[in-house]
Amino acid sequence: MLDKAAKQEILDEIAAQVRGCTRCPLHRSRSNAVPGEGNPDADVMFIGEAPGHYEDQQGRPFVGNAGQLLDRLLGIAGLGRSDVFIANILKCRPPKNRDPGPDERAACSEYLDAQIATIQPLAICLLGRVPLQTLLEPGGSITRLHGKPQEKDGMLWVPLFHPAAALHRADYMPQLEEDMANLKQILDSRLE
Repeated sequence: MLDKAAKQEILDEIAAQVRGCTRCPLHRSRSNAVPGEGNPDADVMFIGEAPGHYEDQQGRPFVGNAGQLLDRLLGIAGLGRSDVFIANILKCRPPKNRDPGPDERAACSEYLDAQIATIQPLAICLLGRVPLQTLLEPGGSITRLHGKPQEKDGMLWVPLFHPAAALHRADYMPQLEEDMANLKQILDSRLE
């Protein structure tokens, strides 16, 4: 088992590779790649779809309005940013925030897989349809599966509505808040 410093070193190397990546055409239009960030010893990893405008500008995940909401939601689960690792399926912003294409997902998958393998979280929270369909259940419906944990590869995978979806559809907010409260209970029981 790697210690925190060794994990951080590996994650820093992955981040350097991401910043220099030219595996797909998205590198041409990015301002900054967004490798992901957080605690290398995190028990929980959050995976979103792709960087948005503000993330592309700053090179950090979830820094816009959806990021502010995520910070509040983390509190409901008894977590803070310093407790978790946050990444995305794609490491570069797609034009006009369109859905990631299959070739783009494939180009980034090695980086995300390496991050997951390095961190070895107890739980991975999939924020929205794209992470759900990419990592857990192709064709899966986030409205049907949100808040329903599933075991895979020795980890717990928890589909959740994406914070941006809750900002655009107010009816998702109570469900997302409830799912985050349930996440706290799930984590507490796994960490006992």
